[in-house]
Amino acid sequence: MNLPAGVEPDPGAALLALYDAALPEVYGYLLSRCGQRALAEDLTAETFLAAVEATGKRPPPEVSTAWLVGVARHKLADHWRRTEREQRGLRVVHSRPEEHDDPWDERLDVMTAREVLTGLGPHHRGALILRYLDGLPVPEVAKLLGRTVHATEALLVRARKAFKDAYESKEGRDV
Repeated sequence: MNLPAGVEPDPGAALLALYDAALPEVYGYLLSRCGQRALAEDLTAETFLAAVEATGKRPPPEVSTAWLVGVARHKLADHWRRTEREQRGLRVVHSRPEEHDDPWDERLDVMTAREVLTGLGPHHRGALILRYLDGLPVPEVAKLLGRTVHATEALLVRARKAFKDAYESKEGRDV
């Protein structure tokens, strides 16, 4: 199809036209490397979603099966990195020496932590909940609190100190 001068072809349409031919290639690439159908299906879907998003950028990428396999390669690498981080975190948690032999002690610690958290000021409590209970990164916490990243980092330092001081004070009273 001839387009008027200065008009670029729609990369989204090119991706749609390529979809049927590229889908088995992308899925096969992922399945052969991860060996799990459900994971390969999820990563294939992530690949095509990322491709759709990328075609909206300027300048758009040149869409091809090879390009899609490259996107899939990145999605698979991201998955492996995420899995490794999770496993590393689990190893650290499991390798810690058990401080409590009695599971009730752990429950009491959690109850104390919740009580201390409830007793903090709303700005400290909100920052700590968003960052550590919800697991949001500091920039996202900053955005939700309407603060700069640096101000949020400072708030978190003060909030952690307030929590620690209150927790230790409460622990000392309960003993």
